[in-house]
Amino acid sequence: MFSFMLHTFRSRLYGILYAVALTMGAYLITFIPGFQLVSVLLLAIVLGILMRNVGLIPDSCSAGLTYSSKTFLRVGVVLLGLRLAIPDILELGWGVLFIIAVTVLSTYLVTLWCGRLMGVAHNSRMLIATGTAICGASAVAGMSAVLEKKDDSEEDVESSATTAIACVTLFGTFLMFLIPALAVQFGLSSEQAGVWIGTSIHEVGQVVAGAGFIGTDVVATATVTKLGRVVLLAPLVAYVGYRQGQEKARRGVSSQKRPPLLPLFVVGFLVAVFLRSVLTYMGFDGVLSSVLRGAEVLSTVLITVAMGAMGTNVHLRKIMTTGLSAVVLGAVASVVAAVVSLVLVLVVM
Repeated sequence: MFSFMLHTFRSRLYGILYAVALTMGAYLITFIPGFQLVSVLLLAIVLGILMRNVGLIPDSCSAGLTYSSKTFLRVGVVLLGLRLAIPDILELGWGVLFIIAVTVLSTYLVTLWCGRLMGVAHNSRMLIATGTAICGASAVAGMSAVLEKKDDSEEDVESSATTAIACVTLFGTFLMFLIPALAVQFGLSSEQAGVWIGTSIHEVGQVVAGAGFIGTDVVATATVTKLGRVVLLAPLVAYVGYRQGQEKARRGVSSQKRPPLLPLFVVGFLVAVFLRSVLTYMGFDGVLSSVLRGAEVLSTVLITVAMGAMGTNVHLRKIMTTGLSAVVLGAVASVVAAVVSLVLVLVVM
């Protein structure tokens, strides 16, 4: 038993180290002037793609890269839950929670509908819809953990994730500058501006940076609003996983073990949210701030390692055939999120 475990560890070690090296390279690139605003997750996945397509990945790394892209991703998503405290989100009020829920649902459904009309591959439109509606690259990573390739005509999940992360990074960065400028132009109050920024911009980091262009009071509202969107990642991933299980049953794939209603990493995510909420309610989150901050950093690092590993499975010839339509879909999804959330902010608040 021990020798088997040792053999398994050795077979994965080179690939894990390779994925870690890609992550270190991505972080180093962010120190280069002009790259500070580029998502480190995007840089990691681009490095992985580059290494794959120039033939610099040894066969000995395959097992470890596969392990990194799956296991590290799930652990990172679980730790992501420690960012979220339900009491903080409830303090936004039911009006803001309504805006968050309607914006997320509208963006997700309209993006899926438009993607189907545009002929975008199933996995690509699912991941673009999730990333735009919820929390950018982290949401793409979480949803990619439950998606799978249906048949030979379907795009690989890794290629779909690459395209989706590129889309949410590109348009999220654009909105990071545009939305705050429009909020000031429209004369929105600090609370209205914070809610609009938090419900329309994709990445948490982009939300903080965008809100910072207006003021610190806007940053607080925008950040909590954004985390309200992140909470919806778990039920959405659970729903998609459940629907995929049903679809497998309809296709007659019954010989395999039936997947759980809630994937284990989603359960872990919810437990992490519950734990953070209890700590906040009891007033311990301040005392444990360094621990929670460390968990947040570890979550980002693990997801980045997983994205780098995922990039090594992407072949550019495949992704180039569907990339343009997916980028257009990403633009449409971003416009839907921005317009729907602005209208709701003006009507509800």
